[in-house]
Amino acid sequence: MSDAPVPSPPGLAGRPDRGVVAISWLAAGFIRALRASCRFLYRNDREIRRREAAGEHFLLAFWHRHLLFMPYAYRGAKISVLVSSSRDGELIARTVARLGIESSRGSTTRGGAAGLRDLLRKAKQGFDLAFTPDGPKGPAGKVQPGVLLAAAATGLPILPVALAASHAKRLRSWDRFVIPWPFSRVVFVYGEPLEVARGAPLEPYAAELDRRLNACEAEAERRVRNRADT
Repeated sequence: MSDAPVPSPPGLAGRPDRGVVAISWLAAGFIRALRASCRFLYRNDREIRRREAAGEHFLLAFWHRHLLFMPYAYRGAKISVLVSSSRDGELIARTVARLGIESSRGSTTRGGAAGLRDLLRKAKQGFDLAFTPDGPKGPAGKVQPGVLLAAAATGLPILPVALAASHAKRLRSWDRFVIPWPFSRVVFVYGEPLEVARGAPLEPYAAELDRRLNACEAEAERRVRNRADT
């Protein structure tokens, strides 16, 4: 994704919280600096790179704990991520806006229907979409229905992706948020696309997306442990 700043995300205009604005500026600068120190490697990325080059749209899905570096998992033209309508969500939305990513406000717990409608509008406008299927509050590693509903409504495939770092700090948050240390090797692993049939029961798709995301994460962790594979 582009590092160029973009206008404030929709819904954040007017009288912004100055503290959130300042923290988002610092957070974006931290992410850029940390990324510059790390070595990134991409595995099983042929399908996503093909789709990006061809303009074939998709939904990118990743666990909430991997959010920090996920702006760099995407190289397409434009993408919008579903972000909570809470104050924490405002901070995330402003931070990712500084990294060139648009956001739609809503979640499985707050403003979900509005956020999903906004994402569907953006899909019609040619955006790719991004989801943290277990966000914003968990349970960690448990797919919520939003990403599946969006996939069924748009007909777009879900592309799972996970990452692992050779050295990282895991916060004591609900999701065990991952912050790679400077100068780490960071491996992104992509899974096979998952298509959701309109009107079909969502539970089997949720279980399959769980499985694919966890398999991507396990493969990324294996690769950072084995230097020969990276």
